[in-house]
Amino acid sequence: MENHTYGFFILTFATHEENKPFLSFIFILIYLVGVFANSITITVVYRYPHLHTPMYLFLCNLSIVDICYTTFTVPKLVYMLISGNFTTSFSQCFTQMYFFLHVAVTEDLLLFIMAYDRYVAICKPLHYHQMLSKKNCITLLVTIWATGFFNSLFLTLTASNVPLCYPNTVTQFYCEFKAFAKISCPSAGFHLYSYVEAIIFGLLPFLCSIISYIKVIIVILRIKSSDGRKKAFSTCSSHLIVLTMFYGTWTSTYLTPPMKDPQVFETTFTVLCLIVTPMLNPLIYSVRNKDVKRAILKFLGLQRAFVNFST
Repeated sequence: MENHTYGFFILTFATHEENKPFLSFIFILIYLVGVFANSITITVVYRYPHLHTPMYLFLCNLSIVDICYTTFTVPKLVYMLISGNFTTSFSQCFTQMYFFLHVAVTEDLLLFIMAYDRYVAICKPLHYHQMLSKKNCITLLVTIWATGFFNSLFLTLTASNVPLCYPNTVTQFYCEFKAFAKISCPSAGFHLYSYVEAIIFGLLPFLCSIISYIKVIIVILRIKSSDGRKKAFSTCSSHLIVLTMFYGTWTSTYLTPPMKDPQVFETTFTVLCLIVTPMLNPLIYSVRNKDVKRAILKFLGLQRAFVNFST
């Protein structure tokens, strides 16, 4: 039977009916806070020339990715919780899967490039402007977004043509690739392709980011003055926290330990990864980064009040 002849049932949260309005309110609140915080970050980076550097250009793109993450998942989730309609059509499901995979791969590569940016800034400061010139940065970003686009297109088209052998119930709150793979017919080629995807666009960028930060930490520890070490580490601490949250939640979601009912475990960490983390990222950068914090306070007209409070 062709996949196109039926839709999918989205298995969201095992909760009582009376709790769904409260859950919807929480998700809407987190979504709005995240969109507002990321939009502020994009605006201040665009508005203030002293933030027109590679690090903040990458941060701006991370904010765009974070807005996309929640926009592609939260509105549909809230609609299902409020309406009680947990079905989605074939085209809607794979459209959501496509956009989600696009931003997922883009963020994975973007986080690696941000780690590389910190590596060059701390380990090769004299070559920083040459290696990460405006032209090179734009080329990197175009390559990252294009890679996410074509990879997601190919993966989604492949998944949409795989026949299903199990009930068409997606055990997640959105059309996730892993949940779809569970209900598809066993196929050595399809599963091999999935593993290759995970290695190329998951494991490799993660290992490259780790190697970059190992070299950064080695260089920082060689700095003789404590003030110098503190200043050098402060420039990469925000990204290190974001990197840890991203890979920590993704690893917990996709490397689930053996258990009788892993759905609650997987759904919890997926919520943390796709809904909570995109809201926290701009807050972490604004709190940990003085330049971003000052720019945001200036944009909101609160800089003078903050200075008076600090003194």
